[in-house]
Amino acid sequence: MRKTIFKKLEAQGLIANYNRLRKNLPPKLPDRVYIWDETFREGIKAPTVYLTYVEQVRLAKLMDESGVEVINVGFPALSEEEKRTVKRIVNESFTHSKLVASCEATKNSINACIECGIKEIVVESPINGLNLQYKLKLNKEQGMQRVVDAIDYAKKHGLTVNFNLMDGTRTPLEDIIQVFEAAAGAGAARIVIADSVGFMRPLSMRYLISHVRDGLSEATKKKVPLSIHCHNDFGLASANTLSAMEEGVSYLHTCIAGFGERAGIAPFEEVVTSAELLYNIDTGIDMGKIYRIAQSAEKAFAMPIQFHKPIIGENIFTHEVEEEVEEMMSQPLVFEPFPPEIVGRETMIFIGRNTGQTLIQKLLEKAGIRASPRQMDELFRRIKGPQESLDKGEAQMTYYQVKKLMKELLKGYTMDEFWHLVEQVTRQRPKLLKPTKKIGQTADQLIS
Repeated sequence: MRKTIFKKLEAQGLIANYNRLRKNLPPKLPDRVYIWDETFREGIKAPTVYLTYVEQVRLAKLMDESGVEVINVGFPALSEEEKRTVKRIVNESFTHSKLVASCEATKNSINACIECGIKEIVVESPINGLNLQYKLKLNKEQGMQRVVDAIDYAKKHGLTVNFNLMDGTRTPLEDIIQVFEAAAGAGAARIVIADSVGFMRPLSMRYLISHVRDGLSEATKKKVPLSIHCHNDFGLASANTLSAMEEGVSYLHTCIAGFGERAGIAPFEEVVTSAELLYNIDTGIDMGKIYRIAQSAEKAFAMPIQFHKPIIGENIFTHEVEEEVEEMMSQPLVFEPFPPEIVGRETMIFIGRNTGQTLIQKLLEKAGIRASPRQMDELFRRIKGPQESLDKGEAQMTYYQVKKLMKELLKGYTMDEFWHLVEQVTRQRPKLLKPTKKIGQTADQLIS
């Protein structure tokens, strides 16, 4: 249905669809893309989030049923609890999805994956100057060798290995190509460019991906697919993911509802729906399950999806009657971007306080109901009543109480609170540490 409805509307001269113009279709656009879900790697980094094993399995099964190609089930080296959870999920049966687990480019981190029985891993490492100097404390050659050694070690233990270049979009182009060639030479099955702090804009993403693709050897391009992982700090994760896809990237990292660390990563529902409807690209996803997956994630994460969220928000297919109901119902695409049934939803039309009294009168007349002026006044009063009688002050108090509770769930320990806790437990005073950045400190002050 999704691939024919717009053609029919075009053929009837009812809409113009510029997305379908040949000159608007990028020449490197793949025929098929694959969804790589990061909900259990990135999503659980969202503040307040904790998923039980049952919740994780339920979500993973829904993803599997919907056609997600790759599911990252976690980071075993993070803790013994994480390792146990990954091991249990690996022992579950999945009919379609491949399971992978993340690790650092170290033997200990890889060994944690091996102990879980996982067959495929993602080695994550940056190699740009910022991370080499402040995180890894290595020079570039050492950073490169560290990646190669990790992939080689994992391959010798029978694992399929993917390489994720963290902070890849702030890494010099020549270094990206060099480390990707080295990773491919060591046996990496896929290579991932991560926009780890969401710093790219779409045109810049296309530039980077096109130059990376052109810079790789023919052998690497032929045997090692490119993948993209975009964070949403500037609200551009979906746009950047699609821009990378336009340059031939075929494995797209997403997270249900865009949950994740900080502002999250590219939302599953946005990337899939855009690829299918705006580019006419097969994602392999049963789109009818999109809304159900989002609802399950919202419940498990105990984090409300904002009402105006694209694709899965409550408001996108909900309309207050402001004109003839028959006209609205006869063709909802007049005021909707696509039929909601495609993503497992439905159009909802309601009578509210902005619906005119004249229109309500017409609705009654068409239904064969004659209402007196007094009855009309009463009907209109009841329609407007719930909102107008609402104690807004009380509603705001309830809202701020919920918000306060969410903040309390979010809150961990500041560094000062942590060291105070350590002192209480160990009865030892920590040595003087370098003070942490204070809230309100400017970027220029921090850099200096």
